[in-house]
Amino acid sequence: MVSDFGLVDAIESGITKIPRLPATDNTGRPEPQYFKLWQHVTANLAAGEKFTGGKPKPEVVYRKAQAALLTLAGQWQQRMTQINAAAPGEDRTPPVMIVVCDNTDIAEHFYRVTSGEETVQVEADDADDAADEKDDDDGEDAGNTAARRRKKAKPVKRYGDGLPGFPELWNRAGAEVTLRIDSNLLKTAESEGPGASRKEAAEELRRIVSTIGRPGAPGAHIRCVVSVNMLSEGWDANNVTHILGLRAFHSQLLCEQVVGRGLRRMDYTPDPETGLLTAEYVDVFGVPFSLIPFKSQPPGPGPLPEDRVEHEVLALPARAAFDIRFPVVEGFVVDLQRHRVVCDVDAMQVTQLDPWSVPTAAFVRPQVGYAVGVPSAQSGFGFELMTREVYYRESHPQTIAFEITREVVRQLTDAAHPGSERLRATGRATLFPQVLAITQRYIERRVDFNGCHHCELGLQTYAERVLGLLVAAIRPDTAQGEPPLLPRLNRYRPIGSSTAVRFKTVKPVQSTQASHLNCVAADTGSWEQAAATQLEIKGAQQAVNRWGKLGRWGFLACYELQLLLQTILQLPGVRQEAATLTA
Repeated sequence: MVSDFGLVDAIESGITKIPRLPATDNTGRPEPQYFKLWQHVTANLAAGEKFTGGKPKPEVVYRKAQAALLTLAGQWQQRMTQINAAAPGEDRTPPVMIVVCDNTDIAEHFYRVTSGEETVQVEADDADDAADEKDDDDGEDAGNTAARRRKKAKPVKRYGDGLPGFPELWNRAGAEVTLRIDSNLLKTAESEGPGASRKEAAEELRRIVSTIGRPGAPGAHIRCVVSVNMLSEGWDANNVTHILGLRAFHSQLLCEQVVGRGLRRMDYTPDPETGLLTAEYVDVFGVPFSLIPFKSQPPGPGPLPEDRVEHEVLALPARAAFDIRFPVVEGFVVDLQRHRVVCDVDAMQVTQLDPWSVPTAAFVRPQVGYAVGVPSAQSGFGFELMTREVYYRESHPQTIAFEITREVVRQLTDAAHPGSERLRATGRATLFPQVLAITQRYIERRVDFNGCHHCELGLQTYAERVLGLLVAAIRPDTAQGEPPLLPRLNRYRPIGSSTAVRFKTVKPVQSTQASHLNCVAADTGSWEQAAATQLEIKGAQQAVNRWGKLGRWGFLACYELQLLLQTILQLPGVRQEAATLTA
């Protein structure tokens, strides 16, 4: 006899926690936004919001998922408050929240904004500099001096404020309560373990993960885990109470694996009156725990669906000499010399908060068995209301204005002085009070809160819009001269390359010899193919040393509207035509 006792059977039997999933929210949509969160994150991405291959950028994922994170963290904090209020002798094991990310870049970003911890490369202190100068005076070998100077930059952990309103999740030196775990981190631990062997450093990290929730163990103090599919195997932690999924879930098995990380019960003592185990819950956002949908073929004979042959377009390693590199420009900043700025706030666009597109409240209900399609609000189980009251209570509108101002000033100064922290610090000190006054005027005059709590402006969805409008509208004081514009590069991938191009297409293709890519995917019937042939001929004649058709390179042209119009007006014949139309 072969039998199977599946996860749903275990939930129905009450021997595990009961997952509670979003069933409805205040937007009125038939499918709650927090149920299929990754689908919401990846929907309608602009060209500049994703990498080559279609993956969303980490800051975009955070912007679209921040509301869900704050809502779930609010429920986690309530549970934490209950644990802290427990009487002496009662269980005080802190609840744990898991954030399951799609890749390491997203995990690193969420870890940084949640814990407030980041690793930066810093230069040696003044004592090291003085020692180097003394060695030079004493006639030290120039090669050794250069080698020592190359080693000055070293990684150092810095701790700041993490997720707004949740200091319980912020890391501090010697008290790191938020943990990031992924395969790359384990490789780093195995290769750079300070004061320990490579194997011991990696094993220590694994011990922390495997002992989360056990009193007196290395992982007893952990309250949040940010992972990249590192928890798909068995995990003996029973204090997981909240799970946030930030990745695609294409199979029911993967949903069960991730949800299963939070289903281990904390108490197996039956109720003496009923003889049954008391209900324990785990709140889950972003993991569509339901039956796998499928598309059936209608019965009877009929034409088979079209199945066209796919061609793979990729960069060939043997043609690395044809590699084309380019800067990944996200925008432009002004090279301020005297750090004097002005801004016409009244001429700027209005920012309107929309509670119907960003849910401010959601209802969750227990999910005991499989359900087909969208979670239904009609069931025999009660609802639990989730809001962002904790975030509202712990945040302040003035703090939000300061944070927006800080980011505006950073963008205005980083590109202007990329190699000098001293010049950047000087510029920030002069710019901050000016930009803060501009930000406060904009919030007062040009932000329509639409009945929402004023702290909703702190969500990245709205804060980034305000940030972009301010950076575009702030101009140098004309009395100080007209400085040039400088490009602002993407912080995660400042330089792109044709090496990263790899995709499949059903479009007609044409082989190449003088290009890094193996072929060209044509969007036309003949003229792109003709152009590719001419480029190949010129490549054979050494008149063209490399070429390639843009497509999924991540190479974008960013324009400011005013700058674009000024450029167009300089084209031959356009100025006269514009003057005629104006007249």
